[in-house]
Amino acid sequence: MADHGRHQAPQGYEPGASVLATLIRIPVRIVVLVLVLPVRMARDALTALWHGADRVLLRPFGRALLWLRDTLVLTPLTWLYTRVLAPLGKAAAWLAVALLIRPWPALWRYVIVPVARYGIAAPAVWLYAGVLTPLGHGLRWIGTALLLPALHGIGTALGWLLTVLLIVPLESVWRYVAVPVVRYGLVVPAVWVYEAVLTPIGHGTVRVLSTLWQGAARIPGQVWRGLAATGRGLGPVVALLVMTLVVAPLSWTYRRILTPAGREIATAFEVAWRIAGYVSRAVGRALAAIARYLIGAPVSWAYRTVCAPVGHFLRDAVRAPARRAAAEAGRAVRAALASARETVRQARRDAWRALVGSPAAARSGEPRGIPARTLGSTPTVPSAAQATETPPGGEKLVGRG
Repeated sequence: MADHGRHQAPQGYEPGASVLATLIRIPVRIVVLVLVLPVRMARDALTALWHGADRVLLRPFGRALLWLRDTLVLTPLTWLYTRVLAPLGKAAAWLAVALLIRPWPALWRYVIVPVARYGIAAPAVWLYAGVLTPLGHGLRWIGTALLLPALHGIGTALGWLLTVLLIVPLESVWRYVAVPVVRYGLVVPAVWVYEAVLTPIGHGTVRVLSTLWQGAARIPGQVWRGLAATGRGLGPVVALLVMTLVVAPLSWTYRRILTPAGREIATAFEVAWRIAGYVSRAVGRALAAIARYLIGAPVSWAYRTVCAPVGHFLRDAVRAPARRAAAEAGRAVRAALASARETVRQARRDAWRALVGSPAAARSGEPRGIPARTLGSTPTVPSAAQATETPPGGEKLVGRG
C-alpha cells in the first residue's frame, strides 16, 4: 500500500516534501511565471526578429546587391568589352600596324570620337534620361505613395494587437495577481512577524540583558568566582540547552523550511521558463498566422496575378527581341569587319603586284616542261622523257582536216 502511494505521487514532487513546500509551490510558481514571462517573450521576440531580418532582409539584400553588381556593372562591362571595345581595339591595332602613314588625329577624329559619342555616350545618356530616371521616379512614387501608408497601417494594427494581446493581459496579471500575492502572501506576514513577534522579543531581550548587567555590576568578586565555578559545572548543561533550544531549531528551519523553499523557487523558475516558452511560441504562431493572412497572402496573390505575367510579357516581348537584335547586329558588324579586312588584304596584294610585278613563269603563258627534239638539237638525255612533237592544238587541227 505504501509502494502504491509512492508510485502515485505526481512527477517532479520530492517524496519527502514538507507541508510548507506543498503550500508555497503554486503561489511561488505563479509569481515566478509572471516575472519570467515578459523576459522569455522579449528574448523569443528578439530572436525571431533577428532570424526573420536575416532571412527576409539581409540575405535578399545581399543577393540583390550581387545581382545589381553582376547585371549593372559586370555584364554591361563584359558585353561592352567583348562586343564593342575588343573589336574596336583590334581594328585600331590593325589599322595602326597596316596604315602607319595615316595620322593619329584622323584616327581620333573619325574613329574613336564617333564611336565613343554615338556608341557609348549617346546610349548611356539616353539610358539614364529615358530609362533610369523615370524608373527611379516611379520607384520613389511607389515607395512614398503606396508602401509607406501600407507599412504605417500595418504597424498601427500590430501595435494595437500587441497592446490587446500582450500588454493589457500582462498589466492585469501584474495588478490583480502578482501584486496581491506578493503583498498579502509575503510582505504583510513578514511585517506582522516583525512587529508582533521579533520586536517584543528584541525589546525583552535588551531589557533582560541590561538588568543582568546592572545586577552583575553590583556583585562582588567572590560572588563572581563562585558564579564562574558554578558556570564551569553548568557548562555542559548550558551547551545542551543551546544545542536543544538554538542549534536544533535552526537546523530544522534550514532543513525543513529554507531548503524546500529554495528548491521550490528553483523548480518554479524552470517550470515558468518552459511555460513562458509555450506561451511565447503560441503568441508567435498567432502573429505569424495574422501576418500571413494579412500580408503574405495578398502579396503572393499580387505576385502571381500581376508581377509574374508582367515579367513574362517583358521577358518575351522586350528582352528576347532586344537580345536577338543585338546578336544580329553583332554578327553583321563582325561580317562587315571581315569583309573590310578581306578587301584591304586584296587591295594590298594587288598593289604589291602592281609595284613589283608577277613572276616570269606566270607572265609567259607557255607550257612548262622539256622542249621537243628537233633536227639540229643534241641527243636527248637517256634519263629524261621525250616531250611530244605535236604542237598544241594539233589534234584538233587534224580532226578538222
